[in-house]
Amino acid sequence: MNTEEKLKHFLDTRMEDARARSNRMMKEYTAAQEKAFDEHQKEAKHRSQLQVRQETDQIERDINKQLSMEQLNLKRSLGQKQEELKEKLFAALQEKLDAFRNTPEYEALLNRQFQDALELAGEDEILIYLDPSDKDKSDQLAKSFPSVHIRLSDEPFMGGTRGFLPSRKILIDNSFQSQLAQAREDFHFDLSLTEQAPQGQQKRRES
Repeated sequence: MNTEEKLKHFLDTRMEDARARSNRMMKEYTAAQEKAFDEHQKEAKHRSQLQVRQETDQIERDINKQLSMEQLNLKRSLGQKQEELKEKLFAALQEKLDAFRNTPEYEALLNRQFQDALELAGEDEILIYLDPSDKDKSDQLAKSFPSVHIRLSDEPFMGGTRGFLPSRKILIDNSFQSQLAQAREDFHFDLSLTEQAPQGQQKRRES
């Protein structure tokens, strides 16, 4: 092998070695880049999932908060409407009671209340109070129930009677005021009836 051939062989060998080292370095670099890219991709995906989850949780909290506020506002609105209707209902009922007090049926009711109070008292003393506006009825009641001590109340109670047994300290409250107050306290709207009404109307329309 002459000098030129030796030089060419030397250069080829060095070039092949350099090429091999370059290829190995490129593979290592590429592998490192791919690994870094994969890790970055996984980290980005993780951050994205975490952000989506956080945003989803926040959206759910916002929605639940909004729904709670709307539900509360609905309950308040419904409660106010119910109270308005209740006031109108009992105002109308009071007007009917006022009109009822000018009828013979009211006088008959007072007689029954006197009779019931007497039966409860038995032999005991009993006082029965009338509403001040029923003063015109006291004389007739006194004639019908001479054993009863009749008094006019200092405070109006919308009609009816209030009896008192001093010996037993028992109050027999048959006043319209107390009965109306109890009815108001016990009164509640039955919303199930309003929910069923459209179904009934639908059935009537279908028939």
